[in-house]
Amino acid sequence: MKSNTVKAANKGITYGSGNVFADLGRPNAVQMQTKVRLAVALQAIIKKRKLTQAQLAEELGVNQPKVSALVNGKLNGFSVDRLIQFLLKLGHDVEMVVKKTPATRESRFEIKAA
Repeated sequence: MKSNTVKAANKGITYGSGNVFADLGRPNAVQMQTKVRLAVALQAIIKKRKLTQAQLAEELGVNQPKVSALVNGKLNGFSVDRLIQFLLKLGHDVEMVVKKTPATRESRFEIKAA
């Protein structure tokens, strides 16, 4: 995905593309942003339910160190699919919609947490 970072004329302001990983030139930027957004949704659910890491580990079927990594934003050991599976196990729906990109902009991938 090409970065859409634009520098505003005479303002010295740089507007991001909406994906900080793409703006920083990171490989797999879309995947990284997707994982972060899914993790943020998971963290909100975890906070609301007030479960201990041990309780959450039991519910998700993982060990406590994996839960610790998740709640601390260390996402290297998690795939997008696994994060989605966690959301499903915690009783939340996950929806993906595929639609034609308007000619006025580049294709994008986004996640919205309700």
